[in-house]
Amino acid sequence: MQDADNKKGRLIYSSFLVSCMTMLSRILGLIRDIIIARYFGSSEFADTFFIAFRIPNLLRRLFAEGAFSQAFVPVLSEYKEKKDKEQVKEFIDHVAGTLGLILLVLSVAGILSAPLLIYIFAPGFYDDPEKLRLTSHMLQITFPYLLLISLTALAAAIMNTYSYFALAAFTPAFLNISLIGATLLLTPWFTPAVFALAWGVMIAGISQLSLQLPFLYRIGLFPRPRWGWHHSGVRKILKLMIPALFGVSVSQISLLLDSVIASFLPTGSISWLYYSDRISELPLGVFGVAIGSVILPSLSKYHAKADKMAFSKTLDWAIRLIILIAIPASVGLFILSEPVLATLFHYGVMTDHDILMTGKSLKAFSLGLTAFMLIKVLAPGYFSRQNVTAPVKIAVKALSMNMLLNLIFVWPLAHAGLALATSLSSALNAWLLYCGLRKDKIFTPEAGTFLFVTKVIIAAGIMGIVLFFFKAPVTDWLRWSAYEQIYHLSILIVGGLIVYILSLLLSGIKWQHLRQ
Repeated sequence: MQDADNKKGRLIYSSFLVSCMTMLSRILGLIRDIIIARYFGSSEFADTFFIAFRIPNLLRRLFAEGAFSQAFVPVLSEYKEKKDKEQVKEFIDHVAGTLGLILLVLSVAGILSAPLLIYIFAPGFYDDPEKLRLTSHMLQITFPYLLLISLTALAAAIMNTYSYFALAAFTPAFLNISLIGATLLLTPWFTPAVFALAWGVMIAGISQLSLQLPFLYRIGLFPRPRWGWHHSGVRKILKLMIPALFGVSVSQISLLLDSVIASFLPTGSISWLYYSDRISELPLGVFGVAIGSVILPSLSKYHAKADKMAFSKTLDWAIRLIILIAIPASVGLFILSEPVLATLFHYGVMTDHDILMTGKSLKAFSLGLTAFMLIKVLAPGYFSRQNVTAPVKIAVKALSMNMLLNLIFVWPLAHAGLALATSLSSALNAWLLYCGLRKDKIFTPEAGTFLFVTKVIIAAGIMGIVLFFFKAPVTDWLRWSAYEQIYHLSILIVGGLIVYILSLLLSGIKWQHLRQ
């Protein structure tokens, strides 16, 4: 019992550490988006960069944070538990060589076929030759980021498996730092100025990979790349990874489909979706990704040891923590969407209209925030057991629903309809993942979980009522100075948090419930 408590304590500490590092990175990301919005707003230049960056960024999330990590970590954990360090090192060498060569070929192909990729992912740009030309040139600059960041993800997965969480969590900050620096320092040197952002992405990729390598050398796992297509461990990863490419990244594919449809909508629609998605991803990245990254190695280890009870308890702990954070965050973002956006982005070339339009899609994304975050901890329940078939089937259903809802909602709701379709399809995805774990008897909720969730919903509802009645009209937020916006938003956030915590305490929820 004491050993289990110690393990739970280490998980909480690791999640807290990763969350702190991720929070720092996300704050820098917020500053990055504020600066980009101030310089480029929702102009055609912003739209072109977001498409040129979204394509390699989507592939990054597929290869790096998504399917590759989900497939690589369980196999690496198995090697770590059952084989000696020399065999682990040989395995890492073959993975690095195989992944690196495949991604190098893919990057070259992406650079050469940039105009075709734009036609596939933003066909609406073909009606505007200048938009098409700018986006194609920027995509040729940003596409190699895929190779660099995927190798960075390989290094991060190794360090996470060996419980070095902090550095891997902080590494994404270098993308934000690079884009901030590019916007402030490099834009005067480029015509049009938006090309500075594309080069900022490349600088970020080099910086992120360079940061990780010395630490791998320090722990004796610096890869010496070797081609390993026939290596048993590599083949196992590929077997897990290929279907997982689709299964673990439904939300990203949905966002890309949104971009395809949004390219036919009025100029600014892509930017409105981007800014609202970035705000909704703040809690997702800080908590959802952090907790998912921390529990995956633990779940893989428990599966390797056939410890079903520890496996289930770890999942239950992660789900409770997500519920505790995601539901109030969703309520808060829905009610405070325009105040948050006005405070962060209503500067420079961002107009009142931009804030109102972005607010519509942020409200829609906020409805799916709990589902987005739950997927991050439910999916590892499958991939840690090297089960990719079930998540893929679930992903097909969710993506099919998303495509159908896109067509239904885009006409009456325009870009906000695309965000709403993504939220609803993600809710279906999360629900089916949960039901699958229950059906396979992999996960059994601890006693009192339903009551816990009910109390959280009630507390979040009370907080939402307080925020709704004390929030000033949107017109006031749009005319207030930056100081007034920050002052009023801070009061609302702090006040809402106090109301939520007091409501939880009065309902009987205590910190100890997250350790039981």
